[in-house]
Amino acid sequence: MVGNTRTRSDIKREAIINAATQAFQEFGVNGTSMDKLAELANVSKRTVYNHFSTKEELVMHLVTQQWQTAILSINKKYVADLPLDEQLEDLILQDIEFMVSESHLDLARVAIGHFFYEPEKLKDEVAQLKAQETAMHRWLKDAKADKKLVFDDLDRVVDEIDSLVKGQCFWPQLFKLEDALSESDKRKVAQNTVALILSRYAAK
Repeated sequence: MVGNTRTRSDIKREAIINAATQAFQEFGVNGTSMDKLAELANVSKRTVYNHFSTKEELVMHLVTQQWQTAILSINKKYVADLPLDEQLEDLILQDIEFMVSESHLDLARVAIGHFFYEPEKLKDEVAQLKAQETAMHRWLKDAKADKKLVFDDLDRVVDEIDSLVKGQCFWPQLFKLEDALSESDKRKVAQNTVALILSRYAAK
């Protein structure tokens, strides 16, 4: 039987990632040295560099790790005999829960704050993340195959949904312009987004 025993290298890598998560949020990326990360993770500075050659690499690892976790946790599938609006609303609500979580907002602030003056670096990394298929992509494709939705550009529809949701459930909270959304607010955003998307793409 294959065990789940982690190697010493795995344990050290996890310690570095945990230290970075804590330090970046508390001190910012620029305010966190590799020496500080080594101290917090209780490893040598060389060990930190063996796993992550730069702080930028660490930042994007954290963003990617969180994104992958979200992709895996949202696994709703299209069901032909259930109402479209109910299914899409539930899927969007799951996206909203991820977007407004404090862990996601905190990490997004770290990444955006660090890459603000180097947007091309962040743009390239985000493009790689967005290229991955999500539950929303799969649901929309299946609804189209079932002739319930009509569209030509799948990525455009996903981007439209993303923009509608983030405009109310991410950017205002990211910059702390608005308070956290109530459960009622989240559902209203999801319902309004569904109404707009289906009015445009539902088969007549």
